[in-house]
Parts: sequence; structure tokens; C-alpha cells
Amino acid sequence: MKFELAPPITARLKIAAGVFIAASLAASPYGAASASAEESQALARLPLRQNGGAWDSGHVQGIAVDVEGGFIYYSFTNLLAKYDLEGRLAGTLVGWTGHLGDLAFNPADGKLYGSLEYKADEAFYIAVIDVAGLAQVGVEASRSDLFKTVHLAEVARDYAADMDGDGRFDGDTPRTRDHRYGASGIDGVAFGPRFGRRDGETLLTVAYGVYGDVARADNDHQVLLQYDVSDWARYARPLSEAAPHRQGPAAVDGKYFVRTGNTTYGVQTLAYDAEAGRWFMGVYQGRKLAFPNYLLFAVEAEARPARGDLIGVPDAAGEGWEQGVLLPLAADGLEDPVTGVRGWRRKADVGLQALGSGLFYVAENSGGKGAQTADIVLMRWTGDPEAPFAPVDADERSRRLAMR
Repeated sequence: MKFELAPPITARLKIAAGVFIAASLAASPYGAASASAEESQALARLPLRQNGGAWDSGHVQGIAVDVEGGFIYYSFTNLLAKYDLEGRLAGTLVGWTGHLGDLAFNPADGKLYGSLEYKADEAFYIAVIDVAGLAQVGVEASRSDLFKTVHLAEVARDYAADMDGDGRFDGDTPRTRDHRYGASGIDGVAFGPRFGRRDGETLLTVAYGVYGDVARADNDHQVLLQYDVSDWARYARPLSEAAPHRQGPAAVDGKYFVRTGNTTYGVQTLAYDAEAGRWFMGVYQGRKLAFPNYLLFAVEAEARPARGDLIGVPDAAGEGWEQGVLLPLAADGLEDPVTGVRGWRRKADVGLQALGSGLFYVAENSGGKGAQTADIVLMRWTGDPEAPFAPVDADERSRRLAMR
């Protein structure tokens, strides 16, 4: 699937961040933060760059980092690669035909979570992978207890919705009015707090893929679901492509909408930065001329969700707009004067990982048939609307970590 130095972000964010570590960070919400010696040592080991190998697979679709454990994970849609921080390959999982998308590592249980789609079966899962046991190359997912799946019924219902009322579902195609909200499946995943706050329980957020059909008006929102995964062991089942299961939570812990305008296949990468208190969404560029079609969007964690009109989505009576719980875009980055949509023209659609101290990994895909590859680069958040990320060198990394 798929494919300001400008004013400070906000005075509120500057106050919250505290002391900045250098004049060049004055536009950033990051500052000194408490951290254990172990965390600082782990961050200090992060490579400035790493290559994820060359694989006969799909292109890279997501990355995740276990900072303290010392591993980096790459999703190549039908292959998962595990590397240590020194760039040594530690293991791979293979053997499924579905689309493994974005990844998120959960420190609470030491497992890796990834979006997994089987559109022909109208089955959408979160893969829950026990990566601590992944220590060999070529491990078959279906023959291993490491790879289990949890079905997301909410996604399946929206994907397979007969929206044109002709009595049939038209399948995996954008050339139809079917698919509620233009839902094409799922991609972006990340762990973070419930929307509207920075503390409290940690939930898994799952972002819809959204068809980029420019002829429809009900696909201009990003759709974000939140789940409490603390009891998901009761749902998790081994992967079976011959008999896809439907074991999973019957309801969501929250469903939210962000009006960004048209994108091509929705949120590809989702990342939560706890220090800044901000969610980032990387997308493939949209094509509707009425919107700015940015590549990266953000939502403040503390932004209050509010019920309102889902502009473009007709209500059941056909007399107005459907209602939903809306999240505002962060007041940062470029701003389109017509729509008010804000964001950045920065590619972050195949891998984005917040690491703390204003540091991120941003992935770039390359290669071709039989040799798909990925390179990740250690970046810092700049606050510049034109260039929000800048590469980090070893000296800068050391200075930043010394302030933790």
C-alpha cells in the first residue's frame, strides 16, 4: 500500500519545555528532561545512520526502536528485519502474504505491534510479535509462536461499508462510493496517551488508510482509533491465512478525526513524542487542489477533542454532516490561508520514530525488485516550517544527551 528559524511553536510549548539546550533549539519544544543513566547510555549508542538491508520484499513501510533493548525493527510489508544498534542483523520473520505496515514497540510488554491487512478477506489485524525470541534469519511466522494477531472489527466494518446502497460491497478499489470515510484499511500505529492529555494510561493508536479518490468529499479526515491493549492476550491468535480469525475487541476506546484534506492512503506513519507531547502523522501526498496537500501533520496531545461536523461526510438523513470527535491540527508549520490546514512538506511516510531529546529517526526507501532497502537517519526537530528535521552529528548528539 501505498505509497519558524521562524517563530516558536507556541509560548505554551516553550514554557512547558523549560530550558533549551542551545540557541539553535529556540524554536523547539524540547529541553532538558530527566532520564535514567541507562536511558542516556542507550540513546548515546544510537547510530547516526543505519541501513536495513536489501530484501526481496515490499518497500519499507515502518520502523520501530527499542532504545533500551538496543534493537531497530524494519517492516518491509511481507518481511520483518531486526538489527542491533551496531547494524548487525539479528533475525527476520517471513512467510505471510498480507501487508505489514507501520510498527510500534511497546516497552510495557516488550512486544512489537504492527498493522496487518488482508483486504480480500476483509480482515484487519494488529500483529503482536514477541521480538525477544526472534534470533534467527528466515523464521516462518505461521510456524512460530512469536507472531500472533488481534482482529479489529471497527476497521473491517468501515472498510466493507456499502455506502452507495446498491446491496453489495465493491471491494479493494477507490472507484466506488463504498468504504465509510474512504477507509482502505490501516497503516500508522503508535503508543501514547489518550487524546486530550499527556499522562495517564498508555493506549495503542491505529490510523486508517484512506483512499485518495479526488471525486469524493468524505475522505478528507484522518481516522484514529485508540485501544487499551493490556488484556489483548485473550484475543491474540496465531496467524492463519487459510482461516482468518475474527478474535479482537468488539469496541474501540476512542475514535477521532483530524481534518487534513485529501491524502493518498491516509496516515502511513504515526509517532508520539512524549517529551514534546505531540503526535506526528506522515502521509503520501494528496491530490485535491482545494487543499495544500502537506506530507506531515501534527496534533498536540493536550488538544481537547470536541464533537463537531465531519465536513464532507453526509449524515444518515442527508440533511447535514455526520458528527464525530474532532482533533485540531497543531498551530505549527506552514499554514494554508484558504483552508487553515497546517503541516510540513517533509517526507516522513515510510518510517518515523521519536526517540526523546528532540531526536527522531526518519526513514528513506530505495531499491527495486528483489532488493528493497531502507536507510534511517538520526534527525533533530528544528521548528522550521520549511525544514522541520535536520541531520544530527556525533558532537550534537553528545551535547543534547549531556543535558538529560
